[in-house]
Amino acid sequence: MTVSVEPTVVDPPAQGAGEALRPHAEDAFAVELAALAAQDDRPRPARWKLSPWAVATYLLGGTLPDGTVVTPKYVGPRRLVEVAVTTLATDRALLLLGVPGTAKTWVSEHLAAAVSGDSTLLVQGTAGTPEEAIRYGWNYAQLLAHGPSRDALVPSPVMRGMAQGLTVRVEELTRIPADVQDTLITILSEKTLPVPELGQEVQAVRGFNLIATANDRDRGVNDLSSALRRRFNTVVLPLPESVDAEVGIVARRVDQIGRSLDLPAAPDGIDEIRRVVTVFRELRDGITADGRTKVKSPSGTLSTAEAISVVTNGLALAAHFGDGVLRAGDVAAGILGAVVRDPASDRVVWREYLEAVVRERDGWQDFYRACREVSG
Repeated sequence: MTVSVEPTVVDPPAQGAGEALRPHAEDAFAVELAALAAQDDRPRPARWKLSPWAVATYLLGGTLPDGTVVTPKYVGPRRLVEVAVTTLATDRALLLLGVPGTAKTWVSEHLAAAVSGDSTLLVQGTAGTPEEAIRYGWNYAQLLAHGPSRDALVPSPVMRGMAQGLTVRVEELTRIPADVQDTLITILSEKTLPVPELGQEVQAVRGFNLIATANDRDRGVNDLSSALRRRFNTVVLPLPESVDAEVGIVARRVDQIGRSLDLPAAPDGIDEIRRVVTVFRELRDGITADGRTKVKSPSGTLSTAEAISVVTNGLALAAHFGDGVLRAGDVAAGILGAVVRDPASDRVVWREYLEAVVRERDGWQDFYRACREVSG
């Protein structure tokens, strides 16, 4: 017997859609998605809002025949995006793997928005994620009053996605305890979710698939079992391949975040963005951009996402406590906080880099002084 799962109705927020601090992808880019859907005449898999070609165009950007410009959501190898989208069109789940800050969550959200028009079916993985977050839970008042029943069952995002043929996201899969991870095996292999208490099951309808993200760098990582890993096609998202590519990503995201926070655009801010990116890349790679000087790497990842955070914070400082122009002093404290995670070892790494690299670099004296000031 198959149990039906009713869609969950969420009351609209009190504020208007434009008031959301961080709109869902399907809301923030609704105009682009609608334009793609209107001009997309290619075959679409069951319950997909767009064809695989249009989904890839939405992520990578382009200009449509009517002149609509689709902004790139991901800057990287086109083939990786095509493989990811194609995977979702099959019966295999998708695993986005990479070091922290390689846009895994960002890509998964936009994939779900483009494929299903809904990126909110989300399981956030943590060390405390219970089995109920993936399978289902119970309304204990109903359970105690009437025993196991359909009314007492609380569907998880995975159960709802299976019943409605939508894309489900599982973030930080490797942070979830191994025994909880393995509850996905039957779901991904048999495309069913048994509910033994009711003698029923939920069968996935066409259109359902799952996107998981994972990394193996952070503490608290639980390796995937071989049985679970076989249920996924894995796409590894790399770090940006060049300084220019990373600068472009950071500038674009900072502009988007700044507009959502009503921060003024920072004139000539691209120079400071390039400095932040250069520092992060050199410390991350253990060698300067010209290949002449080896440097020690700190304990942190110094990801693109952290560079975006540093620049956004600097932009806020410039807007509220400066003249609106992004300068070295606005980003220095943020860089220090990103680099020095371990006060004992990372502070030594940072000071050596400042004295051996930054101090000797032409045109970086203002940056050197600002960093020295906040470093004490």
